[in-house]
Amino acid sequence: MPPPMGGPRKGGKGTIERAKDFKGTTKKLLKDYLSKYKLALIIVMIFAIGSTIFYIVGPKILGNATTEIFNGLVNKLSGKGGIDFNKVGQILLMLLGFYIISSIFSFIQSFVMANISQKLTYTMRKEIASKINKLPMNYFDKKTNGEVLSIITNDIDTLGMNLNQTITQIITSICTLIGIAIMMLSISWQMTLISLIVMPIGGLLVKIVVGKSQKYFKMQQDYLGHVNGQVEEVFSGLTIVKAFNGEEKASEEFQKANTQLYKSAWKSQFLSGLMHPIMKFISNLGYVGVAIAGGYLAIDGRITIGNIQSFIQYNKQFTQPINQIAEISAMLQAMIAAAERIFEFLEEKEEVETNVDGKTTEGLKGNIEFQHVKFGYRPEQTVIKDFNATIYEGQKIAIVGPTGAGKTTIVKLLMRFYDVTDGAILLDGHNIKDFTRGDLRQLFGMVLQDTWLFNGTVKDNIKYGKEDATDAEVIEAAKAARVHHFIKTLPNAYNSILSDDTSGVSAGQKQLLTIARVILADPKILILDEATSSIDTRTEIEIQKAMDNLMKGRTSFIIAHRLSTIKNADLILVINHGDIVEQGTHEELLAKGGFYENLYNSQFESEEE
Repeated sequence: MPPPMGGPRKGGKGTIERAKDFKGTTKKLLKDYLSKYKLALIIVMIFAIGSTIFYIVGPKILGNATTEIFNGLVNKLSGKGGIDFNKVGQILLMLLGFYIISSIFSFIQSFVMANISQKLTYTMRKEIASKINKLPMNYFDKKTNGEVLSIITNDIDTLGMNLNQTITQIITSICTLIGIAIMMLSISWQMTLISLIVMPIGGLLVKIVVGKSQKYFKMQQDYLGHVNGQVEEVFSGLTIVKAFNGEEKASEEFQKANTQLYKSAWKSQFLSGLMHPIMKFISNLGYVGVAIAGGYLAIDGRITIGNIQSFIQYNKQFTQPINQIAEISAMLQAMIAAAERIFEFLEEKEEVETNVDGKTTEGLKGNIEFQHVKFGYRPEQTVIKDFNATIYEGQKIAIVGPTGAGKTTIVKLLMRFYDVTDGAILLDGHNIKDFTRGDLRQLFGMVLQDTWLFNGTVKDNIKYGKEDATDAEVIEAAKAARVHHFIKTLPNAYNSILSDDTSGVSAGQKQLLTIARVILADPKILILDEATSSIDTRTEIEIQKAMDNLMKGRTSFIIAHRLSTIKNADLILVINHGDIVEQGTHEELLAKGGFYENLYNSQFESEEE
């Protein structure tokens, strides 16, 4: 199982994710986002170049100090004087000053660049958070929660961190490369030529090794995914594994996958590890050539000892910016790939508000009419074919049918999570499209099969639908939902903190809390989607009594698989393949001896078995 889109997108070494449209994404990033920070970026460039220049001249100045000391020793041995420590001191103070200035410049450009990258990620997170609330539900049908979460966390972080490093490193690496080349040429073109000759040899050898190791890195990532997926699967179902004595089989499968991972990882790491000694060997060959040539030129009087020392330092530093540029290339690819996914998300088609002003929902009673409603999540697949129903205010409507019949879809259409493909849904004679989505949804209260509680106090969770509720109202709602007694047993009662890992709170108790939330919100229309599925039979009886009181005077929709829970419904709509095949009360439908009776009897037969 892959990480919640949230896991790393970049694999091990050698596996770099590339953007589909590198040029277009880069242009958009520069034009729409980085252009706002032109002045700051210019400051970064100026100080990055300044820092690099002051750093590059250091070895040349140090070489002058070495030459001064060498000449002083030679003079002392020949009896003509000694080392001029004042001059050496002045040279070293100048060197120290250059390095201090370089460090100050580097600090300034790092500070400004960090500020740019953090402001950019702040803006993008803000845009994404705003975008999520504007996306239609069908987008989330195509994407997992993990994929959306990854864009907000993984991709934004990748963009921010890599942006902070790449821009400054690109500038400093190019400046360093050009600056060192100039300084080396100023000392000796012959020695520079020797240094440049060995570099292509090293690059060719590294390319060969990378080419060999690439396939093993890919295999390593694939097998790593298998191992991680197996471990996650076994641990998440550990109770089942133990119950069926599957430990030995799980261990054998893991051992097999782990062995394959070991073989591919060993080869990839070995070949990858060869690159450093190869480059070291080539670099040492260059040092040998430079030392021989430098010695010859020094004897010939064309360069000084200090120049040889300076050149060797430059020669050692010359490969660093080249390696940095290679690393920057990988970071840049990852950054643009992350930016591309962010832009794709921000450019997703938003949920269109058909009526911005919207009719007022004041005074609505809850009469609902479905007129020849047709709908499909995809154009080629129709879920609701020709749905017609009239529901009057205060009625308790049960929607039943086999899995996939379209029960939950009806509710989603009613709340405008999706819009009908054809036909219309009327609320007190008004098309629901005439209301804004926000106003329309304020009329509804929902209790779903899957409970949703956020990190916070019990009181805050219950008040989610009515934040201005008093403590007394919260307690009354909890009592009506038969959850007050349980809350009082918690350490801090209504001020107890709930979280995803809250222990001691059963699924049924969580469901009761969500029911209390709806009771407090006091909506005109209720939707109960398998609301009592996680509750034991005894608790369910109590909840049914509370719900009966709550639903009096309100239009209520109950989606239920357990048909015993909807016997007292005013109207039962039996849906199959997107159409109402039967409707009536429980007794009327049983008397018909049709689809509902078969559904009802088969359920009780399965329960008896």
